Amino acid sequence: MLTFIIRRILAGVVLLFVISVLAFGLLYLDSANIARRILGQNATPELVQQKAQELGLDRPIVVQYWDWLTSALTGDLGRSWFNGQLVTVSLSGRVAVTLSLVIGTTVVSAVLAVLLGVLAARRGGWIDGGVQFISVLGFAIPGFLIALYLVLIFAINLGWFKATGYIPITESFTGWLSSVTLPIAALAVGAIAAVTQQIRGSMLDALSRDYVRTLRSRGLPMSSVVYKHVLRNAGGPALAILAVQFIGLLGGAVIVEQVFALPGMGQLTVQAGLQGDVPVVMGLVMAFAVIVLIVNLLIDLAQAALNPKVRLS
Repeated sequence: MLTFIIRRILAGVVLLFVISVLAFGLLYLDSANIARRILGQNATPELVQQKAQELGLDRPIVVQYWDWLTSALTGDLGRSWFNGQLVTVSLSGRVAVTLSLVIGTTVVSAVLAVLLGVLAARRGGWIDGGVQFISVLGFAIPGFLIALYLVLIFAINLGWFKATGYIPITESFTGWLSSVTLPIAALAVGAIAAVTQQIRGSMLDALSRDYVRTLRSRGLPMSSVVYKHVLRNAGGPALAILAVQFIGLLGGAVIVEQVFALPGMGQLTVQAGLQGDVPVVMGLVMAFAVIVLIVNLLIDLAQAALNPKVRLS
């Protein structure tokens, strides 16, 4: 297992290097336009050239990348071109907001999806049909539309939750819970639909296996067979789809954070992208890449814990 973890970490480091090279090349290739975007279209060529020299954009791109890489390895991702703030400082306050949404949504989705998937597979009939209908409906409705309806009903009309804004959990747990409940609900609908279908399919496949009939013939109650054996075997594919959903939620958070005015990575991505704040965008790209790699590693470890065959391979 230790060898497996080391191999995955080394592969992740190589992938991060490749991502950084591609992202840096795409973002920094046209240095003249970068300087002009900062100064505005009415800036003279002399001012544009001066700004490019000030930012070091007149140097070869290989030299620029090497300087960025050596600084990044020490934890320095540069400064914003618009407000002068360190990129690491800009990210540090926003990563917690986005991870609160994504992790909270993942936990809620996993719990509800397991309950619905197991219920649909065991009961069948109209319950199974109802769960499938809800899952299809969850796929069909866009997340931003769900977010808008949640704000209209529960924040504006009923006044149960805050419509916008974010309160850190370190300041007030109840305030934090109130500020993330509706965003998590908006993100969770589609994720629950996807994971529920996967759990249901895996459960139906596992319930038809010979070992289930053998366990039942030994007198074990069905609930024990389902939750101790069948669900364990069905958990591997469900974890894989849950990892995909987690990564997708990072993208979905961009829209949801805009709707609820949450100061997360999604909001910063939109803001930096529109401004052309390349150091901030570069920092965001690397932060998202690191999060995705960590999630994939954790999912692999969880699958190895559930399935000994994965550990052997």
